[in-house]
Amino acid sequence: MFRFTKSARLMSSSALAAVMVSGALLSGAALAQGKPNLAGIGRTATPAEIKAWDIDVRPDFKGLPAGSGSVAKGQDVWEAKCASCHGVFGESTEVFTPIIGGTTKKDIETGRVANLTRLDFPQRTTMMKVATVSTLWDYINRAMPWTNPKTLTTEEVYSVVAYILNLAEVVPENFVLSDKNIAEVQKRMPNRNGMTEKHGLWDVKGKPDVQNTLCMKDCPTTMKVSSSLPASARDAHGNLMEQHRPIGPARAIDTSKPGATPGPTSAAPAAPAVSAAPAATAVAAAPPAATPAAGGAKPAAGPSGADIAKRNNCVACHAPAAKLVGPSWADISKKYKGDAKAPAMLAQKVKNGGVGTWGPIPMPANSAVKDNELAAVVQWVLDGAK
Repeated sequence: MFRFTKSARLMSSSALAAVMVSGALLSGAALAQGKPNLAGIGRTATPAEIKAWDIDVRPDFKGLPAGSGSVAKGQDVWEAKCASCHGVFGESTEVFTPIIGGTTKKDIETGRVANLTRLDFPQRTTMMKVATVSTLWDYINRAMPWTNPKTLTTEEVYSVVAYILNLAEVVPENFVLSDKNIAEVQKRMPNRNGMTEKHGLWDVKGKPDVQNTLCMKDCPTTMKVSSSLPASARDAHGNLMEQHRPIGPARAIDTSKPGATPGPTSAAPAAPAVSAAPAATAVAAAPPAATPAAGGAKPAAGPSGADIAKRNNCVACHAPAAKLVGPSWADISKKYKGDAKAPAMLAQKVKNGGVGTWGPIPMPANSAVKDNELAAVVQWVLDGAK
């Protein structure tokens, strides 16, 4: 649950930056009290805003909304929104590790997954590791589907959880999971007894989840790297630097060069940050109807292809110049250069998903992307995503 109801404050990014700056200037007395002065910065969050944040579901099911969902309904939702990444039966390894597999009826009886003790067992699936059914409910509710999180209805979340539990033989195929029976289902979770509660987060008794003190004196001025990639593992899975996504201040090693040392992302292969696309790119990325007329008419305003790609999580699978889960923008542009049918064809692929063109890894459907934005982002990619 959200624990700062009475003191929660909202502020703009600029105000947040101001807090960070002012935080460094706060008096020693204020820091000692642990109560920085926020007067005049931001505002108190409204009950409705706090309610929108307060969506977590605890292992004791506090926070779980009333509702229900059937295995049959869950299968329909799964096949429409989940199977492209996880496989029809949750067995896929193409995008993520499998969700189903590795558990037995004996595990359901004992509450311990025997295969977790086997070093030779090839995979650790979700159902092997997860101890609480509330974790499944909470994660699916807040993070799925990957391309459009927080869009499932309460019934759909219950249904998808029920479908997963059925695949793992925790509940029968005619089962309807609800807030009334979920505690009973918890008693059949295969790894329910495999979780430790001795980590300080289970019962914090009103205290913060973590405890530390501000380091405001004698702080280290240099950092020592305490771990490094062993030589035997260098380049075992391709050049790690090329696989880093162009988001945030990530560090990486160019594993194609033996002996290379860690360096900032700026040293990575040329891959312009998606969010840093210049204004001119927005013009080039606009759909055909919005491009400047021959007479130099002002283009229609709208988000750039780069912004659309970022907002719809396209950058989670695609990078400018390196293959991630899917092909790079550059490879797509090169493949379809001069193909007049490519814009319409690719727009449909983005919207409906597909598999096979770039290998066995499926492209999930992105039905939430508006048609005009599909045209813009596809044209931006075809133009080189610059």
